Order: sequence, then C-alpha cells, then structure tokens
Amino acid sequence: MLQEAQRIGGELVNWRRDLHMHPELGFEETRTAALVAHELETMGYRVRSQVGRTGVVAEFGGGQPVVAIRADMDALPVQEENDVPYASQVPGVMHACGHDAHVACALGAARLLREQDFAGTVRLLFQPAEETEDDEGVSGAPRMIQDGAMEDVSAIIALHVDSSIPAGVIGLVKGPAAAGVDTLYATILGQGGHGSKPEETVDPIYIASHVILALYGILARRVPAHHPAVISVGSIHGGQASNVIPEKVELSATIRYTDSETQKLLHREIEKALGIARAMGGDCDHRISIGCPPMSNDPAVVELVSRVSSGLLGPDQVQYLEPMMGSEDFCFFTELVPGAMFMLGCKLGDEERQHHNPHFDIDERCLPIGAAVLAETTLQLLHREKPVV
Repeated sequence: MLQEAQRIGGELVNWRRDLHMHPELGFEETRTAALVAHELETMGYRVRSQVGRTGVVAEFGGGQPVVAIRADMDALPVQEENDVPYASQVPGVMHACGHDAHVACALGAARLLREQDFAGTVRLLFQPAEETEDDEGVSGAPRMIQDGAMEDVSAIIALHVDSSIPAGVIGLVKGPAAAGVDTLYATILGQGGHGSKPEETVDPIYIASHVILALYGILARRVPAHHPAVISVGSIHGGQASNVIPEKVELSATIRYTDSETQKLLHREIEKALGIARAMGGDCDHRISIGCPPMSNDPAVVELVSRVSSGLLGPDQVQYLEPMMGSEDFCFFTELVPGAMFMLGCKLGDEERQHHNPHFDIDERCLPIGAAVLAETTLQLLHREKPVV
C-alpha cells in the first residue's frame, strides 16, 4: 500500500498545492468541494455534494460494513507569509492548519482503495467548517451528520498533520485525545467618570483585573492537578480615552477540559470568580457558549492504526502522544461510532512551523504515508466481521 501511495505521490502534492493556493473559509468551500467531487467521480465513486452545506460524501462498494474516512477542508483567516510558489492567492486566507493536506491524503486513500477488493462500503466525508461555526453556532461535523453523512457507518478514521513531530511519524493517543471547549463572554459593569477622580467612579477596568486573576486562580486552587484544564482570556475591551474611566469592560475566554465533571467544576468556579465584580461595587453579565465536547479515540481502533502503521513504516515510526488541549469537531463523529484520529508528522526540516501561524507549512513527503495509513486501516476495518472489537 505504501509503495502504491508513493507511486501517486506527485498527484498528492499537486492536489495539496492547488488547494493551498486557493483556500476557502468554513462553509465557503465551494471550489474545494467541486475539485473533490470531480476527482472522486473520475475515480468511480458515487458522489453527493452540498452535504452539511458545502461538504462532499462519496462512496464505493456496497453493503455492510460501512467504514468512513473524514477530511476537513476549510482554511483560516490568516495572511500567508511564506515565499513559496504555492503560497495562498487569496488575501487574508490561508491553509494554516494543514486541511489541504488532509484533503490530499483522503483523495489519495480513495484512489488506493479503488484498486482493492473488499466487501462492504468505503465512505469518504469531506467536511466543511472544522475551524468555525455558522450563525447558529454549529460547525461542519454536526451539519454533515444532520444531512445523513453517518447513516449506517460502523467505524470512522481521520488524520491530522502535526508540525511538532518528524515527517512520516504516526502519533497516537488512546482514549481522551482532544479537549472539549466552551467560551465565556462577560461584561463587567461599573460607573464611569473622569480619570482624575477615580474615587467617584466604580472602575470596571480595575474590577476586571481582579476578575481575570480569579479566573486564572481557578486552575491552581480549584481544579485537581491530574485533571487537564485551561482558562485563557483572549480578548478584553474597555474605554476609548486615557482620561476617561469607562462604564463597562467586555472580555472573552476559552475554557478547555477533558471530562464532563471538570467542565461542570469550571463553570461553577467561573460564576464565583465573576462574583468579585459585585463584591467590588460593580456588576457582571455573562454567558458561556457550549462548544465541542472532548474527543475520545476508541482504543481498539487506535491499536489497529498502530499495527497498520508499524507494518507499513516500522515500529520506530509510531509514537504515543499526550492528549492535546486543542479541540476538534471530529468528536461529534466518534460520539456515534468507534473511531480514531491519528497524527501525521509533517515537520519541515529542523524548524517547527506552528499551526495557525502565517509561516505554517509541511514536509510534503508525509502525504503518501498519510494516504497509505488511511487506506490500509480502512481495508483492515472492512475485512473484519465486526469492524471494531
């Protein structure tokens, strides 16, 4: 399988570079979806477009089991700063998280599987909007599920490139693999006035500084050390002039956790921390928007990916990693059926190109490896009487 993937390596690179030059934001992936649909139809897949608004579902084979491969397609609102021939041609938009590589690997897996004999059905899900949500606060995975993308699926796999590990190394996590994420929106209310007379005001900036310290103190003094959790204030806005104490300060923060009990604890403690505003003479309005739940990899599927990767690449090319505190809406699929996401090392030389950064890039030699692991794992799942134990 790896030899066959390397044989089509040039095509994988061409797909990835074409997509990298023409990135599209979440729920706007019309060109990307059209390219994907065309390539899959050419391969002989049965294709359905506009799934979950701009997603694509393709099938080959028939009957049970149905094994799915998911690839996300959206880019980020980032201005690329790489000086490469395939740099983004869309101002302010860039594939800064590797979703172009995910699409290329999934298309490669589709090509490889097309040449195999198997019983059952291969289903490919090319998903929009992993990085963002629509005006109802829903990302691409739930939208595809609502449109029937997961009907009759027995198991699902996906990959994500990882610029922190060497190109071609496969990274695995059993069980909880990515954090759940909620978002806090808070408004600290005070009483504004002249900056020269702070004693006649209720200064929301001063209050907000204590609220932020209290929020950060939750992790150190309320959350058990063995329960991963993060609270990070990402925005704070208040006032417009140096000599005017404003009426209010608005802030937002991301909340990360790996289990529901920690989520509940964080929510309770955040309520208490915001109560400092009232204790200091002000007030506070807030809401917490519930986002993706934690993503958990099925241990049996992870073991299968490990065996497949070791067989293709050698056991020294497989690493077990710590869970990440980033979120991933692949979790909505793994809530329905056993599944796993593996990390595909893509580090470019000795330099780590951070994800979501204007200089993000990958070592494209990882692409055939990703395609081969996806295809061989899918075959193994299809050949089982029961896709996962």
